[in-house]
Amino acid sequence: MLRERNKEKQMRIKYGEYTERAAEMTYLWGGMFLIGILYGGFTGNFQAVTEALISSAEEAVSLCIAMAGITAMWTGIMKIAENTGLVSQLAEKMRPVLKFLFPRLDPDSSAGHYISLNFLSNLFGISWASTSAGLCAMKELSDLEEKRQREKTAQGKGEQLRKPYIASREMCTFLIINVSSLQLIPVNIIAYRARYGSVDPTAIVGPAILATAVSTTVAVIFCKIMDHRKGDS
Repeated sequence: MLRERNKEKQMRIKYGEYTERAAEMTYLWGGMFLIGILYGGFTGNFQAVTEALISSAEEAVSLCIAMAGITAMWTGIMKIAENTGLVSQLAEKMRPVLKFLFPRLDPDSSAGHYISLNFLSNLFGISWASTSAGLCAMKELSDLEEKRQREKTAQGKGEQLRKPYIASREMCTFLIINVSSLQLIPVNIIAYRARYGSVDPTAIVGPAILATAVSTTVAVIFCKIMDHRKGDS
């Protein structure tokens, strides 16, 4: 009974924190929107602001419809590859990478599987398709860290459990590598360029590989430096 009450209390605290953060973002975007309208009214460009709002909304809907088809196609391809075992084979090749980036994580764990799937999706440039795997990986990493904290507390090595909103070392590493996002085929960018009339949409491939390779290298170096500074804590 006490354990259930503590869990319920933590959920209320967590929900309250998320609600406060959502409210902050609402104020931020609402304020920017209001400032733009007021500025347009004071400068005599209210009609231009209205036309921009309408055209932007129309363009956003058209872009979402165009990208939905591309995302659905590549998500389906990834699902087929997963069902045929191709993803598992590629994930097996990534075991040394996972061991290097996440030395405390078992590559065969559920978190390791979702991380591999997320990395592979980003590698082929379908970052939208990697979202679900990334969320699942974060959840698994959070559960793993909570388990570690309970074991430390039971052994008298920890004073209290990690708060729900504090990311673990693996979660930070995963997020940083995910953001750096090494890509061989930037499908989304190619689709954007084709959508807006680029003469050569695939011309971005070379620069994208170079830019993401540099960003990923810097991300890996940063993560290893921070791991070294934190030690085994």
